[in-house]
Amino acid sequence: MKRVLIILILLFVTLSASAQLFSREKIKNIENFDKQRVSWGFYLGLNSYDYQFTYEQDQPDILVDNSMGFSVGLVSNLRLNDYFDLRFEPGLFITTRNLQYDPVYFAGLESTSSDLMREIKSTYVHFPLLLKVSTKRFNNIKPFIIGGFSTALNLSSNQENPDDNAAGQFRTKKSVLFYELGFGVDLYNQYFKFTPSIRGVFALNDELIRDEDPNSPWTGNVTTMKTRGVFLNFTFQ
Repeated sequence: MKRVLIILILLFVTLSASAQLFSREKIKNIENFDKQRVSWGFYLGLNSYDYQFTYEQDQPDILVDNSMGFSVGLVSNLRLNDYFDLRFEPGLFITTRNLQYDPVYFAGLESTSSDLMREIKSTYVHFPLLLKVSTKRFNNIKPFIIGGFSTALNLSSNQENPDDNAAGQFRTKKSVLFYELGFGVDLYNQYFKFTPSIRGVFALNDELIRDEDPNSPWTGNVTTMKTRGVFLNFTFQ
């Protein structure tokens, strides 16, 4: 699903760009839109979150089964000059990940099939501060790259829960720090600006809360567990 969506949006952007670049100069829609000092908008999108693990010992990887999530948020844009914009894009990101453990982690222990699986539901309130670097506008398109840093509050975190995996509770931290990198293209319509974009997000801090037992089969072999993800956003301004 994720791959199909990414292919479709890249195809859409490529065809739009080609149609503009290989045609003569056209009348520009909302020609003065980008001259505003401050502009506002909103976005809808899809997300796919994963975990990147590092381990204490060489054992089978913990597999992550990720699903497509939903995103919604607001955009505030501060124009710095013709090519640089500072953006604040707070949003709500909902996702689910399932962890699959290899039975080798439970060697010598009594375990059931449910012990090998952990479902992690996350609802992030995301606060990114981003620098957008655009090319010169040609006709009604303007490609750009974007990057910056963000913090997120996981409303689904069970950090304060005293129970751990022995009681079926896989715990993660409430606060996560990220860096973000992406690209997109501004498409100027007659009445508004539509912007499809793709962005990768990468956590800077470890999110895992360890079990009380240092030899826990769920957390004992994990050095770090960091979120990484892909956002596919559709912005309207």
